[in-house]
Formats: sequence, structure tokens, C-alpha cells
Amino acid sequence: MRCTAPVQGHRTASGRANCPVCGGRSFGSYPKYPYVFPSSTSSITHATSSRGVKQGKVKARWAPSNSTILYTDAEIRTLTPVRENIEKRAEMQDLRDVFLCHAWDDRKGAAKELHDLLESKGVNVWFSEKDVPLGSTLLREIDKGLVKSRIGIVLVTPSFISRIKGEGIAEKELSALLARDLLVPIVHNTTFEKLRDASPLLGSRSGLSTNEESMESIAAKIAELVRL
Repeated sequence: MRCTAPVQGHRTASGRANCPVCGGRSFGSYPKYPYVFPSSTSSITHATSSRGVKQGKVKARWAPSNSTILYTDAEIRTLTPVRENIEKRAEMQDLRDVFLCHAWDDRKGAAKELHDLLESKGVNVWFSEKDVPLGSTLLREIDKGLVKSRIGIVLVTPSFISRIKGEGIAEKELSALLARDLLVPIVHNTTFEKLRDASPLLGSRSGLSTNEESMESIAAKIAELVRL
């Protein structure tokens, strides 16, 4: 037997009485039915996050027509204002695509890996390992790199979180990037919860995480984000 509420309704006493399932039940006791939405013309798939929540994935509006890269709703919310600012600054000349903010301890590991992946996808990256000349003042070169970059990405690792707590150079870079509203956090080998404990302001922003996808996939999303 099936409840007749989805077809005939139960707004009257006789309607409820004639239902073979509900009979004389009160109005608020119907079984719950899931809503069925009409199919959309957008390309949508589903994925399960690390928290077990099923998430829809869609193409970004800035993606080229042949792109196969898909984003969660949270990623779209995070990256859309960054993309809008990139578009507003499109006519500015001589800008690097990305300023890569990272902890000193990651310069030959995860930061180098991310830098190489981005460069392999045509992204022009400011990276301290190659862009700070010998004998120059590091903080001054960082300031110059920030000014001449379209966006900043912050590689958040256990080492980076330690540097924030210790108010090292990473903290200075972080403050400048936050002030520009052109910031994408990338969490690697840690969590957003631990980031929030160390920096509530940065942790309040969502971003990308290697707990959800590979570093290469994240690099592909950044490359698509900055491509004009």
C-alpha cells in the first residue's frame, strides 16, 4: 500500500480517511517523501567529502567549454570573488599569476611540488626559491612579489601553522594577502580545524585541500582560475 498524499493530498478529513496508509492520522504525521528535482542543463556529478557529506560538483563559469574540471559548491563560493578580482585587474601589465606563500621548511618539499605543477600548466608563479636574489632583503622582495601578483595562494602545512604561531615571515605574508582579498588557502597534510586554531581569520575562509583531491588536481583548478 502507498500513501495517497503526494497525488490526492490530505487537506480534508475525508482525504485522510480514504488513504490506505494514513487512515485517520493527524495532518502532521505523514511519512516524509524526498523532493525530486527536474534535471538541470548544467553538468553535475556527485562526490563524497571526507566528512561523508554528498556534494554536487559543477563546472565554474570561468572554465573554457572543453574543461573537465569540476568544483564543489564550497569551492565555487571561495573562488568566485577571487576570479572577479582577477577579471577587474585584467588590464594590469607585468603581473605574475600567483604569489606562493609557504613556510620556509616546505620550500624543497610540498611548496616546490606545487610550484612545479603550476608552472607545468602555464602559471607564472612568484616563488622565493627562485625570485629572491642572493644578498637581497627577503622581506622587501616579498613585498614586491605581493604587489606584482594577481592572486596569492597560501600552502597551509603543519610547518606553516607552526610559523604562524611563532610569528615568522609566514605571518607577514599572511597579513598582506588577507588585506588584498585575493587569497586561496590550500591545506596539505593538516586540516582547516587546526588552521582555525592557529589563525581564526584565515581559517574562517574555505579553500582547497589535498585531503579531498590530489595536488595536481588543485594545481589544475588554480591554473583555470587565473587564466584570462
